[in-house]
Amino acid sequence: MGTRLLSIQKVTKTFGGLTAVSDLDFQVNKNEMVGVIGPNGSGKTTVMNMISGAFKPTSGKISMGGKTLSTMPASKISQAGVGRTFQLVKLLGGLNVLENVTAGAVFGYRKRWGSDAEDFAMEMLELVGIEDMASAPIETLTYIDQKRVELARALVAEPKILLLDEWLAGLNPSELTVGIDLIHSLREQGITVLLVEHVMDAIRSLCDRCIVMSSGEKIAEGKPAEVLSDENVIAAYLGGSDA
Repeated sequence: MGTRLLSIQKVTKTFGGLTAVSDLDFQVNKNEMVGVIGPNGSGKTTVMNMISGAFKPTSGKISMGGKTLSTMPASKISQAGVGRTFQLVKLLGGLNVLENVTAGAVFGYRKRWGSDAEDFAMEMLELVGIEDMASAPIETLTYIDQKRVELARALVAEPKILLLDEWLAGLNPSELTVGIDLIHSLREQGITVLLVEHVMDAIRSLCDRCIVMSSGEKIAEGKPAEVLSDENVIAAYLGGSDA
């Protein structure tokens, strides 16, 4: 068992009369890659939004490194070391690739400014394989390269944990291979990753553990091979009313 980094304790999120997440418990250890999987509508993105501060839990506690994230605003959570990407790529139009990534250096765990921020942004562009596109306008990029820019912008904030919300969604088969290899390379950088994903090949090849959700509840947890053969997990994917 590794050193605990992120802890989700009895977390519930309701929206009016709808319970999106119910009594959720799990943890992520340092240098681990953990997948959160489940049918559409199972509460996965709501969990990511609560960890990053977009939503506040209705009850329960989210903590990291002795800090209670669930009582902090999103800006403070970012500075505490939580980085993320989104289901739909969110970049700054009108700016080039390097400017988009450099912007992330100002709001992260270790703030960087000026040439220091730009130099580190270039390092992150090199890490994701698009350093030769630094001066390109965002509007000229392919979809996978826009995703790489968003990933570099998250990494330039030097997160202790990186949340990837369906980062591989929308990629064609060849792009998918590139994307999986890129996420795998983050492990070599010592980056802890929590990823929401529907691509099971990615879950099998990348994740140490999986959390499986259905209708807002955790229904299984364990190694990918174990949980993906679990009868409850198979039933949730094949016959769930929330799919």
